[in-house]
Amino acid sequence: MNIFRQVYSLILSKLNELKQRGEINTSAANFIVEPPSNRKHGDIYTNVAMVLAKHEKKNPLEIARVLAKQFALLDEIAKVEIASPGFINMHLKIEVWHGVLKQINELKTEFGTLNIGNNQVVNVEFVSANPTGPLHIGHARGAVFGDVLANLLKKVGYTVTKEYYINDAGAQVDTLVQSVYLRYKEALGEKVSIAKGLYPGEYLKPIGEGLAKKYGKELLEKQDDQVIRKYTLSSILELIKEDMNLLGVSHDVFTSEYELQKSGKIEESIKLLSNKGLVYEGYLEKPKGKESENWTSRKEMLFRSTEFGDDVDRPLKKEDGSWTYFASDIAYHFDKILRGFNNMIVALGSDHGGYVKRLKAVVSALSDNQAKIEVKLHNIVNFFESGKPVKMSKRSGNFLTARDVVEEVGRDITRFIMLTRKNDMVLDFDFAKVKEQSKDNPIFYVQYAHARAHSLMRNAPKKLPNADPSLLKTDGELFLIKTLAKWPDVVEIAARLYEPHRITFYLLEVAEAFHALWGYGKSDLNMRFILEDNLNLTAARMFLVQALAHVIASGLSIFNITPLKEMS
Repeated sequence: MNIFRQVYSLILSKLNELKQRGEINTSAANFIVEPPSNRKHGDIYTNVAMVLAKHEKKNPLEIARVLAKQFALLDEIAKVEIASPGFINMHLKIEVWHGVLKQINELKTEFGTLNIGNNQVVNVEFVSANPTGPLHIGHARGAVFGDVLANLLKKVGYTVTKEYYINDAGAQVDTLVQSVYLRYKEALGEKVSIAKGLYPGEYLKPIGEGLAKKYGKELLEKQDDQVIRKYTLSSILELIKEDMNLLGVSHDVFTSEYELQKSGKIEESIKLLSNKGLVYEGYLEKPKGKESENWTSRKEMLFRSTEFGDDVDRPLKKEDGSWTYFASDIAYHFDKILRGFNNMIVALGSDHGGYVKRLKAVVSALSDNQAKIEVKLHNIVNFFESGKPVKMSKRSGNFLTARDVVEEVGRDITRFIMLTRKNDMVLDFDFAKVKEQSKDNPIFYVQYAHARAHSLMRNAPKKLPNADPSLLKTDGELFLIKTLAKWPDVVEIAARLYEPHRITFYLLEVAEAFHALWGYGKSDLNMRFILEDNLNLTAARMFLVQALAHVIASGLSIFNITPLKEMS
């Protein structure tokens, strides 16, 4: 039960009644029904009067007064108030909240599971790091974001494919091959020097040693870059998969850029666009804000990206005649569409912000506007140790890896903290803070609420009467119930906006409401959850505690985090 959706439907039915009676001319459906930020404004507010006022060409307060009288007749409504400039604030009857509590304990962790996706297929592409080394922490943020978003979409009824695009074509792979070849020679006893521009990481040593073990000195006599390339990329991809496994991240599909190029998909997709009149030979203006002595205007193959909202048309071939990286992107998304994905989400680092419009443009062009792509950018992570910046990694030598972080604080903490900020905001991650057992540590605060709930249930009298939720009447108890009732609405909004951080914020809100209710028992013995002399009230409060545990467990399952029943 999404109580806010239920009230929305009740309001809609009243609008239809008013329209049938001729009291209004339209039954506008595009209005808000949400919990107010200030509890003094009731349980639910709506802006429906202001939306209607635009259609009716009347004062919103006048419309609100008419609607308020109708809403007051609803069985679920206890009181209706009007606030300027036309908001309608409603208080629900206490029985409604007790009914939600019963439903939570009937559905358990399935409370909040929805079917707004209706089994539509959606492709979520994330990480897609160049296979030149282990995952750095920027990749880790994108990995957690993509993985949790995929879980969230599954919870609301989508059929999700999680995909990794292997950027294994281009100059960076050629550089990697040369770097590994030096490590191969080093493994055979030669003294080598890693030239500037090559990859110096220690993680390449085992790959060089593996080549030496497999091929002996064979590659010294005849350097075979294809052999080195295949072995190296396979080894590093396994390294990346191991890092992702440590993070609790997995993918269903791995697509190789190199294989895509070999398949002829670039030529096929460019031909398709050309047949639509979207490819032409032309000249681009000099990039604004960039001074380059080497820049010269030249005739080149261009995609009419501006016809689909992009800032400029995009080159498809480099000066040497080879395909641009964007041409590979076109082929890749063409391949996705051919595989039946008309709904695509891709998570990219914030430094790829310039890709958003061109990706949207090419997906629209390739699919005749039938497919859509949503690009979610994730910002950088700043690491600290007790307030002091941390940058170096023992493993890579020059950047912090995902493995470094997980081995330091654990998988669950890493996953949760990565979503304590909206994806496009900079995230500060302090190793000392996230290991604290305090309110300042978000994951501890939530897990402690779940463990505390199970401790109460373990310590409650074994034989309790059947729970009667109507005994739950205090402000603290009702506030916790109302907070739990928001769960399906939070899930739906987070899924529709592709914003899994909303789940994090909500779980913290639930934990705070529960810990506050617990705290009342310190000053008022009657507010304690377990009352030996009042088993009926104890049973009702255990019923509330049980519901809390279900909702927290449901939320943590989206993160792929195991809720703790005990904490040391």
